[in-house]
Amino acid sequence: MLPEAPPTSWIGLNFAGPLMFSPLIYFSLGQRSASLLISPDRSQFFEYESVSLRCEIKGNSTEWTLKRYTSTGKHLGSVINYKIETAKTSDSGEYWCESTSGEQSNTVNITVHGGHVILESPALPVTERHSVTLRCRLKTTSNITADFYKDGSFIKTESTGELTIPAVSGFYKCIIPMKGESPVSKMITTDDTPTTLIVHPNRSQFFEYESVSLNCKIQGNSTGWRLKRYKSTGKISESAVDRGFNHGSSYEVTTTKTSDSGVYRCDSGSGEHSNAVNITVHDGAVILESPTLPLTKGHSVTLNCRYKKTPSDLTADFYKDGSLIRTGSTGEMAIPAVSQSDEGWYWCQHRELGESPQSFMNVTGSTPDPSPSISPIPEVSMSLSRLLCSLLVVSPYLVVTTVLMVKCYRTENSGQRQLGVSGSGGSEACSSAQVLLQ
Repeated sequence: MLPEAPPTSWIGLNFAGPLMFSPLIYFSLGQRSASLLISPDRSQFFEYESVSLRCEIKGNSTEWTLKRYTSTGKHLGSVINYKIETAKTSDSGEYWCESTSGEQSNTVNITVHGGHVILESPALPVTERHSVTLRCRLKTTSNITADFYKDGSFIKTESTGELTIPAVSGFYKCIIPMKGESPVSKMITTDDTPTTLIVHPNRSQFFEYESVSLNCKIQGNSTGWRLKRYKSTGKISESAVDRGFNHGSSYEVTTTKTSDSGVYRCDSGSGEHSNAVNITVHDGAVILESPTLPLTKGHSVTLNCRYKKTPSDLTADFYKDGSLIRTGSTGEMAIPAVSQSDEGWYWCQHRELGESPQSFMNVTGSTPDPSPSISPIPEVSMSLSRLLCSLLVVSPYLVVTTVLMVKCYRTENSGQRQLGVSGSGGSEACSSAQVLLQ
């Protein structure tokens, strides 16, 4: 029976098998002041292979050092580049870059295996669903039949020892029959889009003759990215590309026209693409101002029904997926904390000027932790006369019961101090007290 995949909550402080990943690795590399790079980019190595680690720092490099954590807690010296010429099992551990102020880079887990089989999988995060190749290596040869597993479950057998799959986070390993199995490696994936299409102003509907700018915000290499427009409002396909549209990675329209309507997206020459934004230029009297980028759950948003000429009455009806949801006297509709149920097609209508086009509001992200619920304190209402009557009725019983219980307590204590002395008076008092309490 195959061993189950290790839990993701392991940090790797005390372990018997391969070192697990620290939670630090789940941060995006692009959000840090330093990144730890590894060459070759894999997390498993045979003994006596070489591996290089380098801290890539944005800004002052003198404040950063490369550190390693193993079961013994040993740290490296004050270096930002480190090369292991002949790796040993003792070189296994978690490596990261750390500044004097406590900032940390991503964490890379390295396993140096003394066995016969390793799995070559990326040590650095890979884009989710992008193609990735896993290689099962035997110490003495390659291109040998291997079984691949994810999270303890069999995936596939490959006669070449290589498996190409869409990248999905999880614990991976391989087995070469009669030879052995590799350690387990965690594949980290990220869904961060390298490029984001930014629309200014941030709305998807415009009146004719307004201005709008679109810009491809590119992370990393900016070459090869182009802004494309798709005339079809349905599924984006290359056949729907507006061939006459060619404006590099940015585009500004100073006087919009209905012909500028369409789906815009940043595409790279290698097949990567940004988010898609549907722009509608309307020649009517009413538009709905709603955000173009997805909203994070729990965040607030205000939808504004905007008129080309301001009417005396701003009241607007707001619709979602064909149903009236709210009427706003100021022409606005606020949602204090959006949820997944708020996702859908929205439009607004003025009873004299008409209705706006429809726009889709996308909701994504995680919901913030809810505030702890506090049970309301029940209100107690009682008149003064009822309160006095209750006290007059209950008080005699309370006084008598208290006297009897004190007598009972003293008698029992006296009986404990003087063994053999009868406590009949105390017993009667206790019995009377119990009757009253019942």
